[in-house]
Amino acid sequence: MKKIFYSILALASGMAVTAQEVTLPPTTQYLADNPFLIAPTYAGIGDHMKIRMSGLTQWVGVEDAPDTQSIGSDVRLGNKSGLGLVLYNDRNGNTMQSGAKASFAHHLTIDQYDDHFLSFGISYLVNQFKIKQEAFEEYLATNPDPSINSNRSIINHNFEAGFLYRFNGFYLSFNATNLLNKNEDIFSTFEPNELRSYYIYAGYKYRRRRNSPLELEPSVFYQLFESDGRSSTDINFKARFWDFEDYYWAGISYRFLNDQFGDPLNIGPMVGLKKGNFYFAYSYQVILNEISGFNSGSHMITLGLDVFQGISNCRCTF
Repeated sequence: MKKIFYSILALASGMAVTAQEVTLPPTTQYLADNPFLIAPTYAGIGDHMKIRMSGLTQWVGVEDAPDTQSIGSDVRLGNKSGLGLVLYNDRNGNTMQSGAKASFAHHLTIDQYDDHFLSFGISYLVNQFKIKQEAFEEYLATNPDPSINSNRSIINHNFEAGFLYRFNGFYLSFNATNLLNKNEDIFSTFEPNELRSYYIYAGYKYRRRRNSPLELEPSVFYQLFESDGRSSTDINFKARFWDFEDYYWAGISYRFLNDQFGDPLNIGPMVGLKKGNFYFAYSYQVILNEISGFNSGSHMITLGLDVFQGISNCRCTF
């Protein structure tokens, strides 16, 4: 009965839940050495094609909790540009969204000896949001409503753009997504018209010596949603141990709303490795908000392949 109630509430509000993202929900997938998911400027950085597949299951133990799958790939195009593509599917109760983003990035080398680069990127986004009619069948059997006559769905088209600055081990990226306002004629007047959100991702890769096998990487990821001004921050730390071109890493992430620093949304460990062309990562998040007593946390697994090494001779690695 709860599922029916929430679905009816969603329709009554003019499908207000479409404002939840209208893009791939940004959780911690980017920390699995996959920042291209949150910023098109990372497309084509490196000398190979990168493929990453992620599965995220949130709030394990809660019926119809959010569940997200994505696959992304990016590759160098010539010596100064890159292309990337992400496909995703996201389900949250009786609401579902699936979509894709196609990205282009251009990389400028300021000083190749100091690893000094500036990159620009843009993406085209397409998203289908859907509410299943099946959730209403029991209710409609005794309460017919002609306005509920099909699986409600809508397709959104949008864009994102950003820049990325890198100098030695330091990196800073800014990204604005869902740049266009939505078509307000098909939504409730009570729902915000702006879907724009802004991401800032910054960090530093530190080695005591240039050839040291141990690399430390603190980073921060900030999200701001224009429609209601809410924002959140991830504080992350990773330690990576290099074995020639292979590496192993472990880390932790702490996410909080920016007006509640001491009351985190979640916190959790992460581990991963790259062995040859194969990549694997796993993260676990302990949920610390009101739903914590009803679930056993969230799990994410990322599998990847790095193929076609040497596709470019431009020094623009990451």
